[in-house]
Order: sequence, then structure tokens, then C-alpha cells
Amino acid sequence: MNLDYKLFKGASIQFHDLTTAEQEAANLNSLPSVKQVWPNRVYSLPKDEVVWTGRSGGENYIKNVKRQLGNDTFTPHVMTQVDKLRAEGFQGEGVKIGIIDSGVDYTHPALGGCFGGEDCLFTFGTDIVGDDYNGDNEPTPDADPYDGCGGHGTHVSGIIAAQVNELGFTGVAPGVKLGMFRVFGCTGGAGNDVLIDAYMQAFEAGANIITASIGGSSGWSEDPWSVAVSRIVEAGVPCTVSAGNDGATGLFYASTASNGKKVTSIASIDNEVTPLLLTESNFTIDDGEQQEFGYALGEPGEWADISLPLWAPSYDITEAAQGCEAFSDDTPDLSGYIVLIRRGTCTFVEKATNAAQFGAKYVLYYNNVAVGAIGPATTGVPDVLGTGMVTAAQGETWVKALEAGSEVVLNMLDPLTAPVSLTYQDNTATGGYASSFTTWNPTFEMDIKPQLASPGGNILSTYPIPLGTYAILSGTSMACPLVAAIYALISNARGTLDPSTIENLLSATANPQFLNDGNQTFSTLAPVSQLGAGIVQAYDAAHATTLLSKSSLAFNDTDNFVDTLNFTIKNLGTEDVTYDLSSVGASTGYTFSDSIYPDPFPGLELTDEYATVELSESKVTVAANDEATISVTVTPPDLDASRLPVYSGYITLNGTNGDSLSLPYNGAVGSLHDTQVLDVGYLSISSDAELNPITGNVSFVLPKTNSTVANATYPIAVALLAFGSPQLNIKVVPVGGDDSTGSLIFGSPFYYASRDAYTAAWTGQLADGSLAPAGQYKFRFEALHIFGDAADPAEYDVDESVAFTIRY
Repeated sequence: MNLDYKLFKGASIQFHDLTTAEQEAANLNSLPSVKQVWPNRVYSLPKDEVVWTGRSGGENYIKNVKRQLGNDTFTPHVMTQVDKLRAEGFQGEGVKIGIIDSGVDYTHPALGGCFGGEDCLFTFGTDIVGDDYNGDNEPTPDADPYDGCGGHGTHVSGIIAAQVNELGFTGVAPGVKLGMFRVFGCTGGAGNDVLIDAYMQAFEAGANIITASIGGSSGWSEDPWSVAVSRIVEAGVPCTVSAGNDGATGLFYASTASNGKKVTSIASIDNEVTPLLLTESNFTIDDGEQQEFGYALGEPGEWADISLPLWAPSYDITEAAQGCEAFSDDTPDLSGYIVLIRRGTCTFVEKATNAAQFGAKYVLYYNNVAVGAIGPATTGVPDVLGTGMVTAAQGETWVKALEAGSEVVLNMLDPLTAPVSLTYQDNTATGGYASSFTTWNPTFEMDIKPQLASPGGNILSTYPIPLGTYAILSGTSMACPLVAAIYALISNARGTLDPSTIENLLSATANPQFLNDGNQTFSTLAPVSQLGAGIVQAYDAAHATTLLSKSSLAFNDTDNFVDTLNFTIKNLGTEDVTYDLSSVGASTGYTFSDSIYPDPFPGLELTDEYATVELSESKVTVAANDEATISVTVTPPDLDASRLPVYSGYITLNGTNGDSLSLPYNGAVGSLHDTQVLDVGYLSISSDAELNPITGNVSFVLPKTNSTVANATYPIAVALLAFGSPQLNIKVVPVGGDDSTGSLIFGSPFYYASRDAYTAAWTGQLADGSLAPAGQYKFRFEALHIFGDAADPAEYDVDESVAFTIRY
């Protein structure tokens, strides 16, 4: 792929002859005109939760939707003050937003219904890869970015700019023009080269803002995709990238390309309401009056004209694992019932399988949390014809009736023609707080990420017509485009698209939030490493007359600690303003407890022991169109450095002009350099899909082709990294010889490795292209410490595998 662009000069090259590939790559790297060589990495579509999708019923389906919105106020817009800017008439006119994603169903009425024309919403873009691209094969580009097989990009597009539609919502900035640059086929992932190409095409097509809800574990701003996006920001085009959905992995799991320098990383906040689009049917209790209920349609969904009584395996509405064990022997023939089971603990398939053992063909689940219902999938259970889910309240009502001895009969309407009701439930548990899935940062070099947060949990938006027309999804993928669209509104209000200006305004006016772990809310603020500056407030950012020179302050770890940092306050108004300055701490998170792996979330220990902050001024008056410099001196909390606690907080500023601002900061107690990065390296075998360790000596007969051959069995080197490493070497060391450090195998080293597992199938080829002689070897694993000197052997964690033998 030729990457000949103004901001990125390069090419992606695939070597078909593995015998000479490593040497040819080295020859390329030695050319004076070649500045850098990177391996091509493939990224998957984000693992966003699909809460609900509609049905591909065309106009009939749409007409059957019951609008239950009292007005056009959309909760994600209210949470971020978008409604206030929209009330002033700002719609994003004149702004072009480039979207890097899976393509778009631009035939959707709420997305303009067309592509390429001046009157279309989507006026520019292209398909860079084609339907059949999976990340490993050759792209087949064409000019049409249509997607009817994925849906991710269509949902993102609606968040930005959905037009007036049957469900009563619009996008944040319906006046913008959009461009879609399709980087995913119908299956698989997208390579670095494709993503860089898409960004550069969007930039050269004149996009004023570029957004991508894509990423993968990294932690390093040196990643090539991150570097490319950073260059675009430096050229004056803001780029928002989702922070990732790996919150469960704990601290230091920054995603690329959101970890790029000057790239705006976006975290997710849960929606304050949970939208429910439920298929309607009715029920009776003891042949009484018919009552309506709604359910989230599952897969399969063959419910048409089914009228059967309910049966429940338990009347305990708190039983966590209901239906997870085989039903009791006295269970009746369930073919004449709809089985009602509480959600939780095991999978929908496991519960349905247990019901099917007694003849069940129809299974309804009721939720195990107070808010919402999702469409379950039990397609792996062939005897079950229909599934769905009702809310916890509805399910519990039915269970109590059954327990009282009543007969509850459900009369199921045909899902293809049944009304669909749109309702909203208040999310009192997590609404307005960090989504539990949002990825924790910072980077391995202590860069502050994410920058901002916005609603991404339970978001209603557009979806490809063949896949359901509308959908509710959860992920930082949903939070990111909302902020990109806010950039467009602010550019209308302030007349600028300067990346640092808008990021600094949004950061300063954002609202930090209390910590919530998904079960309870705490009295301390959520860490900066989870939510950045907090939830964006678009109206305040658009109208602030105070501009801070930075969006955050990074004090680094103990080895690289900078005790004092400065920022400036600029008064853009026409009158003098006096600012009261103070600070407030946010929760400090311990990276480790009793393991070399970062603790998961929930689970990682959080404390209210904060850094001590001294400000050069507690009150300062800044004249109109003037500025003042403030020094911030931090003394880190006295905590166990071996556990690498990450502290954070906010500098607060309250001006007599009404501006209420904050500036996030963070740092770490302990040494990133001294942190163990390599857990273990071991030998496995290619015939073991789970790549379990081999503990005894084993022999391999390798083909002499220098490449993998079907049905051959190869030694697999497996390295488990507990923390990030800037360089991971995998070598082979002859057993019993004089060479104790060994030779790099083909494909090694791995640069800027995240805290993940790395594997390499060894064909016998070494990094210089030669074949290792037949004999006995060990794999040697060398993982460079963060900030380590690659030329110093003492700077590596080292491990070796058991011995194995190869012959040809």
C-alpha cells in the first residue's frame, strides 16, 4: 500500500518469501531515505455491547414505533450541555467531520439517504478495504463506503449528525457534513497501514475534525498509527479517539491511537437514563384483563402467535445463578410453557440448554439489575425457537403471581408487525458516572490519558437498515463521536478549530465525577486515569472567557519526578477577573497488590490519600486580555512505592466572571523503570490451540521451507508480559554450547509491547534469514524495562524455556 501523503511518506510491504523477508526489511531500513520501519499490526473492531437492535422491517417496522418522548431533549445532550448550544442555533454548519470506521448505511433516512451529492449528509469518503477484507488479506478498495453488514460506523454517524427521525432524537451536530472512510470489511480487523491511509485520506479530503472509535492495547505513543494521528493534530486538525473498553484490566492499559501525543482520548460515562425499545405483547393473570408488556427480542425470535403459560424454575427473585444447574427431576414437560429465568452468573445458552432438556421451546429472561433489558442470543440451542428479556420489575411481578398460585399466560404478537415502544428508565445506579468498561490509563511514559469523558453507556442511535435501523450500544465508541461533534458546535460558537484551544476549553470546563465501581458511589472523585478532566460541558466551553494554557499536568513517576509545573490563565474578556485557586484530590489507585500483574477493576485498591499541592497564588487578578502564570508544586503521598500507586486531582479556579474551571494532574509513586515487565516465557506446540506450556523435552521435525506448512508441528515461543516493554526479544540458545545469549528468531524483536501475551511460531529461521542448525535449543525471552537502555543486558527481564530439539 502506497502511503504517499503530505504528512506521512511511506508504504506497507508484504514479503511473500519468508526466507529473505527479514534481510530485505533490514536492507530497507538501512536506506538513507527510510526513517523508521514498523511491523503491521491488525486491530479488531471495539467490543462494544450491543444492548438492542431493531428489525429489518422497513417502513412497516418504523411506522409501528410508538414515540413516547415528550420533547426532543436527548439525555446525552442534556448531560453535556449540547441542548443549550443547540438552543442558541448552533448545528455545526460549515464543518466537515471525517469518520474512520466500518462504513455507513447512508441510505438510512436519518443519515440523509444518499452519498456524494451536495445535499447529502455524507458528502465525501471512500471504502479503503472492501467487504471481504479481514486484516490479513489484500484490500479491494472502491469509492462507495456503504456498510450493510457491520453497523458500528452507522451507529457512530448517528451520534454525530442524525437528522430528525421517528424516534425523536437527532445527532449532536446535524448541520455538519460527514465523510466515511471504511477500514473494516464484514469480518476481521484493520491493519496499521489501512488506518494510517484512512487518516491521511480524511486529512487531505479537507476534514476539519477526524474521529475514530477504534483502538487496541498499547500504552506507547510511539506506535505508528499514533504517530500518524499526532501529525494531523499538529497540522491543525483535532482528532478524537475512543479510550477503549478494557476497564476490567486495571491501570496502565492505554489504547492506541488515543495514546498519541496531542490526540484527544475519550472515556465513557453511563447515560443517566436507559433507553428501552421493547417489542409489545400482552398477558393475563388467571384469565383476567389483558395487560401490555414489552420485551427485548432475542435470537431466535419465532414468537408469532404463541400463547402459553409461564413456568419458572424458582420463585427466588434474588437467586444469582438461577437456571445454571440442571433442572430438578420433577420438572414438568416444558414444551407447553414459556420458561421464565432470572438473568445472571452463567450464559443465556447454558440456561436455555437446561430448559430445553425438558422440552422447552420458548425462554424469557428477566433482568438481574433494576434498569434495562437486552436481547439475549441462544442460537446455539437448536430446540429453542424464541428468546427475549423483560425488565427486572416485570419479571418479578410475574414470579410473585406464579408463587401465589396464579396462572400467567403470555400472548405473543408477531415480532415483525408488533408495536415497538420507546421508553426510558432512570439509571440511578451508574448514570452520570464512569462506565465500568472504560479503559484505565495512563501510558507507560505517564502521559495523561484520557483527556475527556462523555456519555457512552446505553446510547440510542442509527443502525444499518438490514440490521435493524436503530440500535442501543454501549462503549467508548459511542462517547468519542459525541465529543467530535461538540468540537463542531464549539467551532461555530467561537470561530476556531484549533485543537489545543478546544481541548483546553473542554478540559477546563468539564465536570469531574465521583468514583463509582458499578455497584456503589463513593465520596471521592474518580481518578484522572479513568475519566480525565471529567464529563464535557459544551455550553460552558463555548462561552468561557478564560483560557488555560494546558489541558493537564503530568508529574511523572518518582524517577522522573518534576515537582513544579506551570500553567497560564488568560482572560479573554473585556473586564478584569479575580480568580480563587485551590486544589482537590481524586482517588489514588494502587496498580499492584500481591501480583506482578496490575489489579483488575473492580478490585484494585483505591484510597483517599492525596498528593499535597502548593500553588504560587491562591488568588490572582488578571486584567482584560492579559494573562498570569501559576506554579503548581506537588508532594506525592507517602505510599508503598512497590505497588506503584497513581495519584491525581484537580487545580480549581473560580472567577468573578462566572467561570468555574479545573485542571487535572497526575503522577505515580514508584519507579516505572524498576517494575518487572516479563512474567514468564515458555515453550508450547502449534498443535495445542490453548498454547499450554510444555514441561519436558520434545522434538520437532521442521520443513526446510523457512515458512509454515500445513499439518507440520512447530515450536511456539510464548511470552507473557505483566507490564509494557519497549522491546521484547525472542531468541534461541543452543543447549550445551558457548553461546549463552543466543540469536534472534525470525519476527523478533517486538517493539513497544503492551502488557499482553506474545507468541511466535518458529520455523527454524533466524532473524538474519539463515536456518538454525539441527540440534537442541531453548527459547530465551528478554523484555526491556520501561525507560531502559536497549544496549545494556542488565536492563532486561530474562527467562528461558525448557529444552527442545529440532531437525529437518
